[in-house]
Amino acid sequence: MPKPYGIYRYFIQLQLDSVNNAVIGYELLMKQYTDEGWRPPQSFAAIPAATIASVLVATTEKVRLKVGSVSVNLNRTQMLNEEINTALIKAQSLLRPVRLNVELTEEETDIDISIAQMLPMISQYDARGMEISLDDVGTGQNQVADVKPLLPYASEMKFALQNFSVGIDDPQLQKKLIFWRDIAAAHKLRFIVEGIEDAHDDAVLDQLDVTFRQGYFYGKPTLLKVKPDDPD
Repeated sequence: MPKPYGIYRYFIQLQLDSVNNAVIGYELLMKQYTDEGWRPPQSFAAIPAATIASVLVATTEKVRLKVGSVSVNLNRTQMLNEEINTALIKAQSLLRPVRLNVELTEEETDIDISIAQMLPMISQYDARGMEISLDDVGTGQNQVADVKPLLPYASEMKFALQNFSVGIDDPQLQKKLIFWRDIAAAHKLRFIVEGIEDAHDDAVLDQLDVTFRQGYFYGKPTLLKVKPDDPD
């Protein structure tokens, strides 16, 4: 049987409350099947909206998790796509009582999208019990000026260690992390640090008073099969 090169599927990675040693949610991470196996897409913006919508609904139909939330990534253009928004709302109805968390990524888009343009979609999410997460703060389109207008509508903020070329011991990186941690605290948002690779990273986050974490150290992303013959 020929390999199904080009198909997209979500992988799932846990998010941890380090104080209570409890899983608080899972992030859905899109990957594409290539001749080298499953790989992250070169451009998430290039994934057709219909593909995102169909794979998301098919995935959530199979997810039954005793956790608080399941997160999915969107850029600003994708948030305005009607087909994707319809799929998100359907996914939330399938997941209930698990909450769907929409992570707004830092990925730059080919057109400028204002907060006013996003507010109708954010209101739809809020009305259905969904939440907004500001992903990859401090990089790309999620700088302070970009994030500030969205703070009243957000419930979570994420800081990705893997977006920086230096390690967690770098003083400037720690300064940035603390800066965003404190913004999140001031606005009563969950603050998740992702990209934790080892016990050293984990120990440093203890020192930096970061409770919520995500990364390979706690568990690698695992394929959620939509069809029985999906390749491993």
